Amino acid sequence: MKKKSKQLKKSKVFLVDDHPAMRQGLKELIDQEADLLVCGQAPDIPSAIEGIQKSKPHIAIVDLTLKDASGLELIKDLKVRHANLPVLVLSMHSEGLYAERALRAGARGYIMKEATTENIVKAIRQVLGGDIYLSPEASSKLLKKMAGADTASSDPIENLSDRELEVFRLIGEGLRTRDIAERIHLSIKTVESYREHIKVKLHLDNAAKLTRAAVEWVQSHRLS
Repeated sequence: MKKKSKQLKKSKVFLVDDHPAMRQGLKELIDQEADLLVCGQAPDIPSAIEGIQKSKPHIAIVDLTLKDASGLELIKDLKVRHANLPVLVLSMHSEGLYAERALRAGARGYIMKEATTENIVKAIRQVLGGDIYLSPEASSKLLKKMAGADTASSDPIENLSDRELEVFRLIGEGLRTRDIAERIHLSIKTVESYREHIKVKLHLDNAAKLTRAAVEWVQSHRLS
């Protein structure tokens, strides 16, 4: 009798990114691996939540900049809805500013989009295996902070909360208060409150200085 060949069980990956070309490129990269398979994709939080519920992936790869909100909010939501689902952040945003935030939100790893394809696949497997993935630089910074060797940040932006940072970024992208409120599903009054908190934390005494600082920050952090 012929023995049945043992088929390798593939780990299912769900992609959340608002750029179709990025999702397609990731799908092609992942699907060529013998042990990985993309089981679904989504450009925004509602479709991500629905798709993950239906496809039951083994890991979700999430971008931080989505059509309707920050990926950090999705990660926090998934931590409540699917506590055992590991999340890997794949983002263009600086890991120096966002990696720790992502881990606090519930992610198990953070990798930049500019990383090599080999490192992206390595990160996926490492997170699937139950480990945390960070670059050596991000790991070193986090360990120093935990050890108390990096208690004072030279960048006041790091003192902003996740929501404040999101509002600050959207101000820098040219959105008005009303637009920001609609984008991230908050009241205008709440967004105005965040604006005031940001001005205090960044020592900006008027709206014009806030807008200028936000625009300069967004331009300096844009990789493409």
